[in-house]
Amino acid sequence: MDIHQYKIMLVDDNCDLVEMIAGILKQSGYKNIVTAGSAAEALEVFRRENPDMAVLDVMLPDGDGFRLFQRLREKSQIPILFLSAKDEDRDRLFGLGLGADDYITKPFLPPELVLRINAILKRSYQFGKEQEKEETALRLGDCQVMFEYGVVRRGETELPLTAKELAILKKLYENRGKIVTFDALCSAAWGDSYYGYENTLMVHIRHLREKIEQDPSHPRWLLTARGLGYRLAQEKP
Repeated sequence: MDIHQYKIMLVDDNCDLVEMIAGILKQSGYKNIVTAGSAAEALEVFRRENPDMAVLDVMLPDGDGFRLFQRLREKSQIPILFLSAKDEDRDRLFGLGLGADDYITKPFLPPELVLRINAILKRSYQFGKEQEKEETALRLGDCQVMFEYGVVRRGETELPLTAKELAILKKLYENRGKIVTFDALCSAAWGDSYYGYENTLMVHIRHLREKIEQDPSHPRWLLTARGLGYRLAQEKP
């Protein structure tokens, strides 16, 4: 499926900005654009339109984009990008730490926004097709990672994985038993624009350990190679 066929939801209370972004995306080939001006409207549009990706402003008239992100995550694992005037590192890291796929600050370069949206959609929706040719499940002790469905199963419990967590875990799985550097993991998750994401990578690793490890503070499977990167242990670590 051509990435330009995917439906994108834009959420921002600045009507002029939304119109501009929609125009930029349509000029780039995207035709399925839906919009919302508040968190409440975004939830209604999401329910009605079932978009494939969302671009969220952080500052909304009836709340913040971070809370909206969490509400959407309760319903879906679609990729989400934050587009915000708040450019402080703590806000960017907080948004990415929640599991967002990217965070861009205003003002932004239109070509950069399009490139990042392209990259996010390609990573998010081509991942499953690549996995069909490989093993679709990974056994780690008492849990099973189902790549095709993007979940970790432990007994009767299912924990959803974000697109970033899937990309990181897939890269570790492809190199199981070997050290995968910080740069290689960041590149797998964020593509060519991975510089500066090392701290965010640590947040995603922590979230992964909470899902696949019996004791996240003393990991058995997702191991740290101090100063180098991380390693996925073999079946008998």
